Amino acid sequence: MKYMLIMRGTDEAYAAYKEMPFEEVIAAMGRYNEELIKAGVLLAGEGLTDASEGFVVDFASETPLVTDGPYGETKELFNGFWILEVSSKEEAAEWAKKVPLGPGSFIEVRRVTEMSDFPQDNEFIQREAEFRAANDPTFKL
Repeated sequence: MKYMLIMRGTDEAYAAYKEMPFEEVIAAMGRYNEELIKAGVLLAGEGLTDASEGFVVDFASETPLVTDGPYGETKELFNGFWILEVSSKEEAAEWAKKVPLGPGSFIEVRRVTEMSDFPQDNEFIQREAEFRAANDPTFKL
């Protein structure tokens, strides 16, 4: 099963991060990513730019409203993610506990839905399965 590990942080964590030498941060994350790769569980992982470079599309009104970042409270933002293929929720939790983060940081862990989680007789689910199978030889329903 797939799990997404979502990196989040508080203002305290962001302040501490800015004080750390960038090379130290990259080295710690690199070692963690290498461990995931060697274990064969890493499917994807990326860091994200600062929220000031992003935007939000709000669907609260009839016409969606685009707002440039920064936006929301720090605790609502995330900085990056990993997608892992692991055997259980417990294994995902073990990997999450190893992320090299400090006080004020936290990892939200969510299971990624699979095609089998949806009604297989749905036309759009069937179309997506066909698309994925045609474009990814490793795809399994």
